[in-house]
Amino acid sequence: MNVKEAVAIAKSYVADLFGTEGAQNIALEEVEPDLDNGEWLVTIGFSRPWDNSSLFASVGAATRRTYKLVRISVKDKQVISVKNRETKN
Repeated sequence: MNVKEAVAIAKSYVADLFGTEGAQNIALEEVEPDLDNGEWLVTIGFSRPWDNSSLFASVGAATRRTYKLVRISVKDKQVISVKNRETKN
């Protein structure tokens, strides 16, 4: 599996998993191979309706985003896990 396949799997999985929560603006943030474990680590960012309060939007503040780390097996192209990807800000 190449990097483009891993990203497509991760984006599709996140869209399906969080779609009922109104996930939008789903985008690739980071990707790296975990060669020791035969996995791709793909960070996907997205926003949900409650991430953007009308107060902050009215003053031009950026919408908050949620980041998820998706682990994908290279061998069988299956998602192994989805975890919160913490940021420093």
